[in-house]
Amino acid sequence: MLHPSGLQIAGVQDDNLVLKAYNMLSGMFPAKVPAMDIYLHKVLPMGAGLGGGSADGAFMLSLLNDYCSLGLSKHELIPLALQLGSDCPFFINNKPQVAKGRGEIMTDTALDLSGYSIQLLMPGLHVSTGKAFGTITPKPAPFDLNKLILLPITEWRDKISNDFEAPVFGQFPILAALKERLYSQGALYASMSGSGSAVYGIFPKGKKADIAEYTTLESYYQE
Repeated sequence: MLHPSGLQIAGVQDDNLVLKAYNMLSGMFPAKVPAMDIYLHKVLPMGAGLGGGSADGAFMLSLLNDYCSLGLSKHELIPLALQLGSDCPFFINNKPQVAKGRGEIMTDTALDLSGYSIQLLMPGLHVSTGKAFGTITPKPAPFDLNKLILLPITEWRDKISNDFEAPVFGQFPILAALKERLYSQGALYASMSGSGSAVYGIFPKGKKADIAEYTTLESYYQE
């Protein structure tokens, strides 16, 4: 049984990726995965493009694999995570990677942002992932992201883009204003996270933007 706490989780409980992960592995290993109470404390906001639900599902697979001694390798967990959702395989490895295909084809990257500060802005807006995907047409990227992310961050602005921004910014202009605010206040690079609605900026270490006038927003700052 799933016992949620923290932020309210909308929808039918059987659709929750944590419960789906449990049902998947208990069906595959009925003798090893017993009935159990599962407590999910939800902190990351939904509809933010931060992969909170995907991470929950992927980590549940990893947790059950360890707790129940199932002996599955990460190579074996990745296709199971893909059955939960396209973003889930990323969180099996849980480190900087470039993902292709549906999200299951991943390559490691030497990207290291430990020398910078990241400011993450989460407005009180919910962007439906499904609707966001319905506004774009998938196509091959005109650039090699593996190479671009190794360029100095100051060169990312004109070279790395998020296709979701145009339709989502059209629906929520405040997100476009937030991105520009981050740049005007010294961000080296700024973007919407995934399909939104979170927006982030990468700054020199110890710096951040002043967004005090956006009183409807919550601001999270990571040193």
